[in-house]
Amino acid sequence: MATSSPRPTGEPTDLVTHLTDQALGHLFSAALRTAAHLRIADHLARGPRTPEQLAEATGTHAPHLRRMLRLLASRAVFHEDSSGTYQLTPAARLLRTDVPDSLHTAVLMLTDPLFLRTSEKLEETVRDGAAPFERLFGQPLFQYLQGDERARALLDDGMTSLSATADEAVAAAYPFPETGTVVDVGGGRGGLLRAVLRRRPELTGVLVDQAPPLARHLLDDDELKGRWRTEEADFFTSVPAGGDVYVLKHVLHDWTDERCRDILRTCRAAMAPGSRILIVESVLPPGNAPHFGKTMDVAMMAVVDGRERGSEEFAALLSSGGFRLTRVLPTAATPSVVEAVAE
Repeated sequence: MATSSPRPTGEPTDLVTHLTDQALGHLFSAALRTAAHLRIADHLARGPRTPEQLAEATGTHAPHLRRMLRLLASRAVFHEDSSGTYQLTPAARLLRTDVPDSLHTAVLMLTDPLFLRTSEKLEETVRDGAAPFERLFGQPLFQYLQGDERARALLDDGMTSLSATADEAVAAAYPFPETGTVVDVGGGRGGLLRAVLRRRPELTGVLVDQAPPLARHLLDDDELKGRWRTEEADFFTSVPAGGDVYVLKHVLHDWTDERCRDILRTCRAAMAPGSRILIVESVLPPGNAPHFGKTMDVAMMAVVDGRERGSEEFAALLSSGGFRLTRVLPTAATPSVVEAVAE
C-alpha cells in the first residue's frame, strides 16, 4: 500500500499562500531598504508616530507609507498599535543610525542594486556554475571595488555594521591567549581585533588588509594604545610572520576551494608549528535545519564564486593547507570559530 510522505515539522498548512508569499519576498526586502533610506527608525526613536507624522518628516506620501509600514510590522519590523501609530520593535531598533549595534548600513549594503542584480541572474548561475557579477559589471567584485569608491565604502561600512555583534560574540566565545600576538588577516577595519584586544590587555595585534579599509580602521582607542599596528598585504602572497594566533574572519567564504588553499598556505608559511589559525565563518548544519549561512551560501554563489561550508569541508580544506582541525566552537552570533593547528 502506498503511503504519503510525512509532513516536515513546521510546514505551513496553507501551502499556496506560503509559496506565493515567499515568491513576493523581494517586496519585503524593498520595503526594508526604503525604511532604512528614509531613516524611519531614527524618527521613531523619541516615541510613536502616525504615518502622517512620519510622512511629513520624510517627505513621503502618507497612505503609501502606512501600507509599507504595515507590511514591515507584519514581520516584527515596527509595530502598529490600536490607535494606528507606529513604534520601534527590537528588530526595528537595529535600523537606527545612532546605536552601537546598528544594522542600518548592513541593510543598505545587502539590498543594494550591486547585489540585487546578481540575484536576478541566479538561474544563469545554477546553469553554468559561475557567478554572474563579472558578466554584469565587467570585472570580478574585488577588482570592481578598487575603481568604485561608493561601492567600496558601502561594502566596508556594511560589513563593519554586520560584523559588530559577531565580533563581540567571537571575542567572548574563544579563549584567546593572555599574551602574544593576534594577526587578523583580511580583517577589514579591525572590529574583531579591537574586541579581542579589549578583552586581553596583554595581547598585541596586527591588522592586515588592503589600503582602503586600513585607512578607516577602528583601532584608535586609548586603552589599545601601543598594542597594535596595521600592515597592507595581499593574503595570496604574504602575511606578517611571528604571530601566535592568525584569524581569517569572513574571508574564505569569498573564494573557491583552490583559492582558499592558496590563502591558507600563505598563512602557514608565516606560522610556526603549533601556532593556531581561527576560521570565523558560518558552519553549515546538515539536513533541513534553517540557518542564515544557507542563505549567505547562495549569495556567495551569485556574487563571488564563493561558498559557505560545513565542518567536514573545513577539515579537508585546512588539511590541504597544512593544518589540523582541532575544534569548532559556536558563538552567540551566526559565525562559529573553527580552530586549527599548524602542523
